[in-house]
Amino acid sequence: MPKLRGEAFWRETLRSAHYVVAPMVDQSELAWRLLSRRHGAQLCYTPMLHAQVFLRDANYRRENLYGEACPEDRPLIVQFCANDPEVFVQAALLAQDYCDAIDLNLGCPQMIAKRGHYGAFLQEEWDLLQRMILLANEKLSVPITCKIRVFPDIDKTVKYAQMLEKAGCQLLTVHGRTKEQKGPLAGVASWEHIQAVRKAVNIPVFANGNIQCLRDVEECIRKTGVHGVMSAEGNLHNPALFEGRNPLVWEMAEEYLEIVRKYPCPLSYVRAHLFKLWHHTLQVHQQLREELAKVKTLEGIVDVNRELKLRCQEEIANQKEGEKPKEGLPFFHWICQPYIRPGPKERCRENGDSGTEKGVRGKRALEEEEDGNSELLSKNKQKKKLRNPNKSFDPSLKPKYAKCDQCGNPKGNKCVFNMCRGCCKKRAFKETADCPGHGLLFKTKYEKSLSWQHSQRGIQTTEISQRGDAEVGETAVLKEAGDSTG
Repeated sequence: MPKLRGEAFWRETLRSAHYVVAPMVDQSELAWRLLSRRHGAQLCYTPMLHAQVFLRDANYRRENLYGEACPEDRPLIVQFCANDPEVFVQAALLAQDYCDAIDLNLGCPQMIAKRGHYGAFLQEEWDLLQRMILLANEKLSVPITCKIRVFPDIDKTVKYAQMLEKAGCQLLTVHGRTKEQKGPLAGVASWEHIQAVRKAVNIPVFANGNIQCLRDVEECIRKTGVHGVMSAEGNLHNPALFEGRNPLVWEMAEEYLEIVRKYPCPLSYVRAHLFKLWHHTLQVHQQLREELAKVKTLEGIVDVNRELKLRCQEEIANQKEGEKPKEGLPFFHWICQPYIRPGPKERCRENGDSGTEKGVRGKRALEEEEDGNSELLSKNKQKKKLRNPNKSFDPSLKPKYAKCDQCGNPKGNKCVFNMCRGCCKKRAFKETADCPGHGLLFKTKYEKSLSWQHSQRGIQTTEISQRGDAEVGETAVLKEAGDSTG
């Protein structure tokens, strides 16, 4: 059957999906996707998979895709991060029989994506992206889709989207934030950018950003004209978002835990989901927050969930008539509801800092403090401080590493190429060179190989020569014997 494209692909294969669960690392696993589908989601993405690892590691393929095959989990799009056309396509070929489309991640803004050179950090490399999508479109039996972030400039964002469409992208998800908008600096996503892209391309477009409830979904579709809306954070805090409901947290948690029993996943995924679902309640019951963080088994998590439920039911029983939610929440903390990520100034006020420019701190601002004041340290650093009271977080005391000339990672101190081991290995292999600093001896081994081959040829030549002399001698003896008998 010919591969469906564009609108036909969205209408027939994706069944005109409007409500979409985003690809989320360690969070959009099979159990969570099935829960979301039960409560209104019409299309789901796998977590982002690394194409290079997927290609070389059979266990990784089994744990992240092959072992999760489930007829209820369709339509499904598998997302990869990659920066090499051949690697991307080879990985996608191994995945295409388990999904309805392959998505290329061009939206991840995290530091790990910068170090790995993928996600949103490829958005300036249009030639590379064209080659990746062209090759995938040619080789795969399923459509290729892309998830992108916007540029500050709307016109450049539109040209970017048109380039991807021309290369063969059959569906585009546009996250209306730039790659700099993340964490406390996330801000508001630009639906104006998304609307401009929707008008400029002829393929289906999904919108991502600013989705906290079903009303936001409907408003986004109305304002931008997109085919569907993708939710990540909103879905994690309320899996029934696409149903337009705000259920009791323990109802969603208990249903999810039942699905996990049938379709197991790493305990870290389960714990992370419960931290999201119970986020507002765990601000009230801090002790149970610590217990949830320490528990080592699924049964232990079930017990903590049960205790949280009992605490909430007790609060409901003792609730006074006319009492309103605290902390400015739209609902009581035991009801699934959005979590609004605080901006930098709000975080400063929470930490007791003034709202002045001096008081505004980013996520890593604590590292700028030279006195190591524990009141300014994150919880993680405070734990490290407890384990090692002499530990300092003063950046001036950190060892300074020289960077690799190729990728920016720390270089080897004795590397002859001034590179990290990975880059050094590639170059040494390509040039057949040695790097004693990294223990790479390609040149030496090659010379030894040549020497051994030369010596083998010498031995063979000597043997042939000796065999020839022996045959000549044997012939002479036989001739003499013949003469004497005659």
